[in-house]
Amino acid sequence: MVDGTSFWNFFNSWSEVFMAQLQGKNNISLSRPPVLNRWFPDGYGPIINLPFTHHDQFISRFEAPVLKERIFHFSSESIAKLKARANAECNSNEISSFQALSALLWRSITRARSLSDEQETSCRLAINDRTRLDPPLPENYFGNSVQTVRAVATAGQLLEHDLGWVAWLLHQAVVGHTDNDVRGWLDSWFETPFIYQLRQFFDPNSIMMGSSPRFNKYGVEFGLGKGLALRSGYAHNLDGVVSCYPGREGGGSIDLEVCLPPNSMTALESNQEFMDAVSFSFSP
Repeated sequence: MVDGTSFWNFFNSWSEVFMAQLQGKNNISLSRPPVLNRWFPDGYGPIINLPFTHHDQFISRFEAPVLKERIFHFSSESIAKLKARANAECNSNEISSFQALSALLWRSITRARSLSDEQETSCRLAINDRTRLDPPLPENYFGNSVQTVRAVATAGQLLEHDLGWVAWLLHQAVVGHTDNDVRGWLDSWFETPFIYQLRQFFDPNSIMMGSSPRFNKYGVEFGLGKGLALRSGYAHNLDGVVSCYPGREGGGSIDLEVCLPPNSMTALESNQEFMDAVSFSFSP
């Protein structure tokens, strides 16, 4: 099993091989050759015993939820404005573009859900652990080295404060994720191993920003030309799951695939602050 970094590196490498052969090249050199050496924390691996006696203990069948799925496009100019606004509001220059955009989604979806002020909610961000470890894993390590970081606030706090305050919560969650956090989580998992299933761990009052706009998804080429669009399957389509893709025109633009119940989606699309940031046209 591999994470998104390894998944897309594999397809990018496969595409490089195909295109090189199409051009009649015999000596093929991958731009990002995979590092296949296995890594385990000290004292663990490579064989791990799982505490299951039947596959029903770790496999759950998919049940289609009643959701609407929408793709929202954000141009590089719109994202730059969000980033500048978030940094200005929290008197910082450390908020990233993705943190600012995630903050907008978290506030907007929380508002669309009409949660009580006291309701706790969170925003999870997928994070690459390769560079968080000490010593770090190679950038092209082929395997699974991903976790999520989590920022928490009540619905009332999110809506009372501005975008910068929310973005700073996310920023702190990201920069606070260290080698100790990674190894601590792994130690806990080895003590009580389980098979991760998103729907069993996901909080329906929260959101999850999955995938990444950094992956080279439109660079995968198998002779049919550049892809027209990116879409996910239905397995992880849960209330509040947001899949993040690079925009087709590149340049830092982002597409977000948002899944919400019909009423919440209607409220989100009626949110002026959110829709003001959405870009409605782009060059193909």
